Order: sequence, then structure tokens, then C-alpha cells
Amino acid sequence: MRFALCEMVNEPMAEGNEHKKSYDFALLFITFALTGIGLVMLYSSSSIIAQERFGDSMYFVKRQAVFALIGIVVLIISKNLPYVIYRRLVYVILGVTLLSLVIVLLPHVGHRVGGARRWLRFGPISIQPAEYAKLALIIYISYSAAKKKERLRELSVGYVPHLVVSAVFIGLVVMQPDLGTAITFAVLTFVLLFVAGVRLRYLLVTAIAVAPLLVLAIAQKGYRWERFLAFLNPWRDPSDTSFQLLHSLLALGSGGLLGVGLGSGQQKLFYLPEPHTDFILAVIGEETGIIGVSIVLLLYALLIYKGVKIALRAPESFGTYLAFGLTLIVGLQAFINCAVVMGLLPTKGLPLPFISYGGSSLLTNLLAMGILMNISCYAREYSQGWHGGNWLNPQAGRRRSRSNA
Repeated sequence: MRFALCEMVNEPMAEGNEHKKSYDFALLFITFALTGIGLVMLYSSSSIIAQERFGDSMYFVKRQAVFALIGIVVLIISKNLPYVIYRRLVYVILGVTLLSLVIVLLPHVGHRVGGARRWLRFGPISIQPAEYAKLALIIYISYSAAKKKERLRELSVGYVPHLVVSAVFIGLVVMQPDLGTAITFAVLTFVLLFVAGVRLRYLLVTAIAVAPLLVLAIAQKGYRWERFLAFLNPWRDPSDTSFQLLHSLLALGSGGLLGVGLGSGQQKLFYLPEPHTDFILAVIGEETGIIGVSIVLLLYALLIYKGVKIALRAPESFGTYLAFGLTLIVGLQAFINCAVVMGLLPTKGLPLPFISYGGSSLLTNLLAMGILMNISCYAREYSQGWHGGNWLNPQAGRRRSRSNA
């Protein structure tokens, strides 16, 4: 059965809408709430480690706060920048992002940490190109799917070009290596193409064909295979490969309903490796209990609800796909991170959006929310009956009369 979100909305040009200056305050509140929770829990989870490594208990918090301030500026700018501009700059964005993914692989250029070359260093600032590449891929697929709307069900036009571009992104990310992010790219591509209306059998055949390659990629790297075995049996090697997962489960289990108290968690005291990054939800669970974790999950659920609602109300296909993709970036990564922390998926290095330590991830998510808020403005105005005009000259538009609305 064909499932295409674009058929649920009309197709006026987004340029014909005068976007208002008001913010989507519900989405803004959710974004700031998650970011604020992240800063508080980042200090709680990293202060001891930061003091031990750098002699400054605020080391990670101060760096994250700087990125948060920059991200808020980026959010404000992107909220007030008409989203149709990304359609016009799509190939520039795609080219710059691909170039950065190539540059980061070059010896003495890309910064290597823990055996992976994923960062570009600019003085004290590190940038992870793969984070921004998620956004670039979503913009490209949204643009291309909207442009080829009538031919999306054709293999050579509606599917293969998107598959090729996505495969290039995935290949470059795997070379870093970063299998978790590569899988995220694949899921983003498949889900967005499914929503756009690509034939389901194309996606299923590709998934079946790629599955052996995924198994091979896991089996070729000993640490990946050990992580997979640890996922199947967490008690198999409690002092090594299962160590992180077991202490994550201990943290969640010891939190109970209300937690042991903010700052009073024990697993972050050099038991749970890197508690301020991929496993920060375990610290939240230990210190604030089921209530705290439930609040975080509720905020993500509300964000997804708002994002899908904005996508369904967007004035044209590009806005619909872009809004859905931006929501998917946050929702998918939050789901994977939470599932890993709870032992429902094998351990993968994916941060919890807005909360885990990581400047590139935070900037990307705040940028995504700014664009989503801009689409929300157009969606509200379209639903109120605005037609005509151009986003460069909004006075050229006119309101429909109530009789024609």
C-alpha cells in the first residue's frame, strides 16, 4: 500500500507564505527543557571525572554551555530564515558536508580519539562532521523526493539516486569507523523514503541485501562482536565487554521511583564508563528515579508529536518531508540511546539528543528545532488561509475571504 504524507496536504508554494515572528512556544519549551536538563545532569555526571582529568569539575559543563549559547543563536537565526532557502542551497550543503566527511579521514587532519577519526579540531573546538551530515542528508532527500513526487515509485528515478547518495554518506562514516551513526543514516533514509511514497518492496529488498554486510561488519571487528554477545548475555563477561551495560542496569535499578538524589549517584564514580555521554540516561535514572526518566521520555514523545503535527500541516511537500526528517533525527537517536542504556539494543556510541555531552550534536539538534519552528510558522499561516505572494516580498500575498476558506 502506498503511504505518502504529501497526499495529506495541499501543494501551494511555501514562498507564498509570510512567516510570522512568533515562536512555537510548545516546541521551544520542550527544546529548552531538554537542554536545561542536559546541563544539570551533565554537571552531576561529569564533575568527578572532570576534576580527575582536568582539575576542573566544571570543564565539560562550561564547554557544553558555550555550545548551548551558540546553538540558541543558531536556533533563532534558523527560525527566522525561511526554510525554502535550504531547497535552493541543497547541493551546496550536500557538497560541503561530503567534503568534510572526506577531510576528517585524512591523516594529520582528522582528530583521532579512541581509535576513531571522527573530529576536526579548530583550536579548543572539535567538530564532528557526521552530526551535521544527518541534517544535510535529510535536506537532500526532502528536496529530491518533493521534486520527483510523481515519479517516486519508479526504481531508477525515485529510489536509486537517493540510495546512491545515502550509500556514499554511509561508506564515509563507516570508514571513520562509526557503525552506529552509519546505521542511523540508513534508517533515516529508509523511513523518509517510505513516508515519501517509495515502493516498500524496494526498501525491503535493499534491507535484505544489506543485512549480510551488517553482520560482516560486526563480525570483522572483535569489539563489535563482543558487544553483540554481551547484549545477548550481559553476564557473560561482567568485568570487560558487559561492564558498561551491567553498571547501566545497576544505576537504573538502584534509582527506584524517586532516585537517590541529584548528585548522589554512585555508578558515575568511575564505575560507569563515560557517564556524561552515551549513558547519561543511566545517571538520570539512578539520581531521579523512574519519575525523572519518565519526564525525559515524555518530553521526547511530545517533541515527536509536535514534529509530526507540523509535518502534516506543512504547506507543501518539501516542508512536509523536511519537518518529518528533522523530527526523525531527534526521535530515532533518542530511541536508540534509551534502548541501549536499558539493554534493549547492543551498545552503540550514540548520544542522547540535547542531554549528552557533545557540542556538534547539540548544535545540530538546536539548528533542526529552529528550522522546524520556521516550518511551523508557515504551517499555521497556511491553515489560516494565506495564499499568494513571495517570501522575499510577502506584501504581494493576500488573504482568502472566509467564504473561500
